[in-house]
Amino acid sequence: MSDTTYAKPDEHADEHAPDLPDGLSAEDAPVLDKATQARVHARSRKLLASLLRPWVRRSLLALAALVFENLGQLAGPLLIARAIDVGVPGAVAGRPGALVWCVAGFTGCALVAAGARYGFFRLCGSVGQAVLLDLRTRIFEHAQRLPVAFHDAYTSGRVVSRLTSDVDAVRDLVETSLDGLLTSLLSVGGIAVLLLWLDLPLALVVLGTSVPLVLMTRWFRERSRQAYRRARNTVAEILVELGETLGGVRAVQAFRAESRAAGRMNRLNDDFRDAHTDALHVVARYTAGVRLVGNVCLALVLAIGSWRVADDTLQLGVLTAFVLYLRKFYDPLDELATFTNKYAAAAAALEKISGFLAVRSSVPEPAAPDRLDADRPGRGRLRLRAVEFGYSPTGRLVLPRLDLTVPAGQTVALVGETGAGKSTLAKLLARFYDPTAGAVLLDGVDLRDLAEADLRREVTLLTQENFLFSGTVAENVALARPGASDADIRAAAAAVGAHAFIEALPDGYDTDVSKRGSRLSAGQRQMVALTRAFLADPTVLLLDEATSSLDIPTERAVQAAMAKVLADRTALIIAHRLSTVLAADRVLVMDAGRIVEDGPPARLIEASGPFSRTYRTWIAAVGEETTDGR
Repeated sequence: MSDTTYAKPDEHADEHAPDLPDGLSAEDAPVLDKATQARVHARSRKLLASLLRPWVRRSLLALAALVFENLGQLAGPLLIARAIDVGVPGAVAGRPGALVWCVAGFTGCALVAAGARYGFFRLCGSVGQAVLLDLRTRIFEHAQRLPVAFHDAYTSGRVVSRLTSDVDAVRDLVETSLDGLLTSLLSVGGIAVLLLWLDLPLALVVLGTSVPLVLMTRWFRERSRQAYRRARNTVAEILVELGETLGGVRAVQAFRAESRAAGRMNRLNDDFRDAHTDALHVVARYTAGVRLVGNVCLALVLAIGSWRVADDTLQLGVLTAFVLYLRKFYDPLDELATFTNKYAAAAAALEKISGFLAVRSSVPEPAAPDRLDADRPGRGRLRLRAVEFGYSPTGRLVLPRLDLTVPAGQTVALVGETGAGKSTLAKLLARFYDPTAGAVLLDGVDLRDLAEADLRREVTLLTQENFLFSGTVAENVALARPGASDADIRAAAAAVGAHAFIEALPDGYDTDVSKRGSRLSAGQRQMVALTRAFLADPTVLLLDEATSSLDIPTERAVQAAMAKVLADRTALIIAHRLSTVLAADRVLVMDAGRIVEDGPPARLIEASGPFSRTYRTWIAAVGEETTDGR
């Protein structure tokens, strides 16, 4: 049994990470204790390390290329100093050899640096793309593995945000900023050593300025992380709002709600602008501070160095090399600011992605799954044993306690008012959720002990949504059984009475249904969905309002087809259509999660219970046409 259920999250809790307190997420880390923040950051670093681990060798080669590039660049000022102090005086004296060697050495170092830079970009680029591909694949595959319970609580816009804006932030870090970081670290470290070697007194002046730089860097790192975490949150909220508005654009236009939707989007855009403005202000303050410290240090070095050159205690070439290195010393600090800026954005994104990838399924795969024999006798016996279920651990129980047995091959109709628990029962039988107490068994085996692939082969749930993917009619039907032949697809369509209307489409079975099947009518989409469910040939078929969009003639055709298809399988049908209910072997009347009446429809009609009253209401509402149609 799972120890995790998914309640609808609040606006600040779009992650569910197992190593955080209940109800809190990576976005809440700034208000948590330091130990919890450390776990959040460690989880992000662990994810990044796992992405880079397969590419360690190539990454080391890229690092080696970068080292060679920096050595080539660092040798330049030394050669210039040698040329000024030795080469030029020698050339003036008629001995140009030293100057020629300095020029040739400078040219050679430039060529080495250029070649190493080319190799680094080739290697780093391939590693970066491989890492991003791995990350996108992990997010998408994990999203598909997570149960319906998770997706009911976690909006699709947030998943899109993980795959787009958050991955883009990581891409910026991997593809460009890591180069700046490594180059800067190598440059700063190498230059610091060379400055100490060239002239210790001037080097001590430079090192003295490192104290304010360290303090500014610590301030910048923390403030930028907070700013970009806020920015990542606003991006996710914008994507959620955009997805909901465009997904419900018909309702928006029908009720003239454009201004209301625009108002919400404008508020989110304002939040996004403010978050990024704050982040840019932090970067501006840090960069300006680094430039100020660098210019003050350079002025001090020039003043002290010029005085010593005039005093003949320092060579002019050494001072020139020192100043050139000093310029190179502070320039990488700007690169470090850029990297820290990108890293803050990527760190916030990695927190969200790692939190998403850390979500545990509420319907986990069994460690040692049981198998159901395909040739077992009496396939399809369902049993609910002392089942209790609630969507939230602290909310009310939707199913307080339910005991039910459905013999193999029986067709059961579930009726009851909205909210009675009918759809919840179907979701438990399909194992979209696990019961909070008790067990759901198929042929004596707990559904929690069945492998996911075996369960989906045995049990198929067809909901009233009738979702169709972009593609042809045949492709949508074949989703139930990959590799199904055209003959199998056509036979399934004929069984449910869909063959005639499919053949009448412009391209028959090759007709593109467009996004969400928008080229088909609601009834046609339902017929395609029924065909898909029948092609799956499950042991247990669950139909949740499966005929709700069909007109009377089409419904009659489907009922005739269903009588043939359901003859040898167990079926549970949730329906409000009288003809569907009366065709069942057995009717279960539900109220507040309990079965209040159970029996064949004819017997329940004769009784004076809830079903009899519902039946009389149906008859009064639909008249003779429905009565004849049963």
